[in-house]
Amino acid sequence: MRSLPLFHRVAGRPVIVLGEGAPAEAKRRLVERAGGQVVADLEAGIEAGAGLAFVAVDDAREAEAAADRLRAAGVLVNVADRPELCDFMTPSILDRDPVQVAIGTDGASAGLAKHLRLRLEAVLPDGIGRLARSLGAAREALRERWPNSAERRAALDAALEPGGALDPLVEHAADAVTNWLTSGTGRQTRRIELTITTRTPDGLTLRQLQLLGAADAILYDPEIPAKILDRARADACRLALPHEGPMPVGLVLVLRRG
Repeated sequence: MRSLPLFHRVAGRPVIVLGEGAPAEAKRRLVERAGGQVVADLEAGIEAGAGLAFVAVDDAREAEAAADRLRAAGVLVNVADRPELCDFMTPSILDRDPVQVAIGTDGASAGLAKHLRLRLEAVLPDGIGRLARSLGAAREALRERWPNSAERRAALDAALEPGGALDPLVEHAADAVTNWLTSGTGRQTRRIELTITTRTPDGLTLRQLQLLGAADAILYDPEIPAKILDRARADACRLALPHEGPMPVGLVLVLRRG
């Protein structure tokens, strides 16, 4: 992965969009939907303190000159159809406000990103956004119910798992938040051992990838390739085998080389 995926808040802030025609108009809509203030003049945008800029002009030399000027002013730049000139890419976005799923290919194929999004559109219910808002509104209640952050995360993980009380792929999961808070219980530590026979992430099974993404702690054989460990949550506790002592509440994944 050569890019760092981030969500950038631009609401109320100036964003430069240069150019005319369909590509530039698409970028303007993107900025406006996020609440940003579109500035069509390069120097005016720099003066206003814009941190992001979209360049969608047909002339290659003009586009490159604009990108150089913006970058010299400390502005991050996206140049339409010129990934080699881009500081950031615009992904294909699946919007279930406030849930957003962004799919990118690091500039390799916008068409592929679009069709992956279209597949997911058919899978993710509209109610996911309402579930997110319900969980956001219940944040303080969650802290009261499970003061310990590890226990709170474990309880949420259990509820959001397939078939759980708040399974996000169930349309009306948002309606169950209140009942779950009053009746739900945190899960106990689960320890699952996996034997890894592949040296590349592509060789992992779907179940293995799911467990890597869910684990609170990972005990791993030092021979496990780093590329496989990178598929785990960034905040998961990682310890090389062997390990003694208490582990975090939740899922403990043990990876051994086959």
